Amino acid sequence: MSMTDLLNAEDIKKAVGAFSAADSFDHKKFFQMVGLKKKSADDVKKVFHILDKDKSGFIEEDELGFILKGFSPDARDLSAKETKMLMAAGDKDGDGKIGVDEFSTLVAES
Repeated sequence: MSMTDLLNAEDIKKAVGAFSAADSFDHKKFFQMVGLKKKSADDVKKVFHILDKDKSGFIEEDELGFILKGFSPDARDLSAKETKMLMAAGDKDGDGKIGVDEFSTLVAES
């Protein structure tokens, strides 16, 4: 399954483009722009599993830095600052990684 099976390709392109400048990433706006906020809980979990590149059941900090590439292969990497801010927003239990339930909460709070 690819991201475009779940989200509109044009919405993804616009959202990735909106945050092309370094240190401009805002996960709340991004999740709204790609249409993730309007998706069912099941679809949000499917997106999580696409982003969980090593299939560990978690999105670790190194994977988080490449989150935009999970939506569009030609997107930029997040800066270290953006990655840490996203981890802080999503890692509710403080274990240094984001699980599927934490990801779902992060999207819902967007």
